Amino acid sequence: MLLLDAWKRVAFDTQEKPVKHVWDEYLAKEKAIYKGILKEKRTRIEGTIEELAEGFRLTNVQMTAFLDGIHECVDGLPDLNEVEETTKIAFNIEFDRLYKQMVEYKADALYSLSEWDNIFTQEQQKELYAEQKRSHTVIRNEAKIGRNEPCACGSGKKHKKCCGAA
Repeated sequence: MLLLDAWKRVAFDTQEKPVKHVWDEYLAKEKAIYKGILKEKRTRIEGTIEELAEGFRLTNVQMTAFLDGIHECVDGLPDLNEVEETTKIAFNIEFDRLYKQMVEYKADALYSLSEWDNIFTQEQQKELYAEQKRSHTVIRNEAKIGRNEPCACGSGKKHKKCCGAA
């Protein structure tokens, strides 16, 4: 069985809702990993899934979950749907990218870790936070369609009764 599939089976119930005790245990371990990485200013992670799991005190399945969580802010990870215990993993950590991804995921328990002070000043952290928040600001230049205006799709109905119905 592939590790990511095994994680999904353990971490989510049949209705795809998170299993609380599994996530509570995992999130505590994840937080400890990030504390260690930040404290050591560790910029390179490499080894097999099995080696990394042992080093970080995780199961192989939890290690795969950790990689799934970090994959969007690192380059070079293999397809996690295909990894096994012996799959070799190697990636570099860019701390600014990692911080912004934590902000994006609203992982305040992670981006507010005091260990970030080893990496960035408080001002730099505030700027990274603001940059990430600004990156999702959408400015609309076109006029908003009024609810009682004809729908733009050409149906002849009012917008509120057609494409604007929610």
